[in-house]
Amino acid sequence: MESTESVQVIMVTLSMQGHMNPMLKLAKMLVSKGVHVTLATNDVARKRMLDSKISTNFTTINSTGRLSLEFFSDGLSHEFDREKDSGTFLASLKANGPKNLSNLITDLKANGNQFSCLITNPFIPWVPGVAIEHGIPCGVLWIQSTTVFAIYCHFIKDPDLFPNLENPNGILELPGIPGLTVGDLPTFMLPCSPSHFRLLVTEFISILDKVKWVLGNSVHELEEETVNSLEAAKPVYSIGPLVSPSLLGKEETIEGSVDMWRAADSCIEWLNKQRPSSVIYISFGSIIMSSKQQIQSIATALKNIKRPFLWVIKASETRKDEFPRGFLEEITKDKSGLVVSWCPQEKVLMNQALACFVTHCGWNSTLETVVAGVPVVAYPEWTDQPTNSKLLVDVFKVGVRMSNCEDARLSVEEVERCIMEVIDGPRAGEMKRRAVELKNAAKNALEEGGSSNRNIDKFIAEISCKPSSNNV
Repeated sequence: MESTESVQVIMVTLSMQGHMNPMLKLAKMLVSKGVHVTLATNDVARKRMLDSKISTNFTTINSTGRLSLEFFSDGLSHEFDREKDSGTFLASLKANGPKNLSNLITDLKANGNQFSCLITNPFIPWVPGVAIEHGIPCGVLWIQSTTVFAIYCHFIKDPDLFPNLENPNGILELPGIPGLTVGDLPTFMLPCSPSHFRLLVTEFISILDKVKWVLGNSVHELEEETVNSLEAAKPVYSIGPLVSPSLLGKEETIEGSVDMWRAADSCIEWLNKQRPSSVIYISFGSIIMSSKQQIQSIATALKNIKRPFLWVIKASETRKDEFPRGFLEEITKDKSGLVVSWCPQEKVLMNQALACFVTHCGWNSTLETVVAGVPVVAYPEWTDQPTNSKLLVDVFKVGVRMSNCEDARLSVEEVERCIMEVIDGPRAGEMKRRAVELKNAAKNALEEGGSSNRNIDKFIAEISCKPSSNNV
């Protein structure tokens, strides 16, 4: 490609770990190709990073690009619980964010920054209006699967395709997305979802005409039929998987993170002492808090299975009374398992000790486990997770689905069945083989000449107003 030294991009995201991670990965990818990137988010992120002793500075190695963090107020105090009261958070952000972000851009421009593009998180639909106000072309990084993007587009533009959303077993016929039931849909579009989430989806789809580029954190080859079905309506540039270079077997060229919780490094030391393909890894992400009943069932199942495990439970140090009596003391004594509040997930997934991943199926975790080649037990709960579970189990064929009983409880027997089916069941070997296939496809997409690498070069050429030699 031609020089990109004069190209500057500003990226805007919510201060939620699962949203910030892919935005940072894209920022680093652009910087590695010589683009200057400013990543802006609401300022509670700065407090959380500083509280966790995470540096807000980045070091660039062997690149002419640079990366910096900026912050703007969402109108709430740092102490306000944005995850617990998401409705108030989104309302305050919508009321205060446009002015505060606009003022930030004005200040940055006054200091000599001239932005060629603004890339926004999809769940802050007022941002494209700010971009238009400043005369900056706008793109969006879609941080979920392209399948979910297509479902939302169809839902808003052709609601007749969804005649009954009350029956979870109802069959849907959607272009480019075969075999879906209502139970596989993202929960934000269901009648039981809080109204502010449904409004978010409607507002996002409605502003797509203000967005010039949709960048998808996915791999063309993994969702090819869906990507192709969108070509005439709203083309998606698949540029994923947006994961750390280390997960791809490459060196990190931009040092720095936006982690808002400090990971327990002890878990890697513990993993290194375990046998290859022996450890069960359980993590349900940065937002969902497992119930006491779920914790009890999973703990009992792990004890019965008698295999080593690494279990991430948010705020686990304050929830010791929710485990079965004596469980934590026993695993501490015999070193059969480890319970931590947070861990460096990509390093965990890369470790040869892992046998399987019991996951909530967030899209970041889905991509990371695909790139790592680790089979999964899928246990989705909300937002895009049911759709991702469908992809992992029925499309990618790298795992099994773990389900609650009719009374919404998770049984010990179900946990045992699913974990053992992935590790030792009759289809375990095929799942592992398929996981390796997808791992290679995902890695190849980012190599020179790969589909995602070509798409990111095409995007950079377009925001640089330079011709691209790549045709995808």
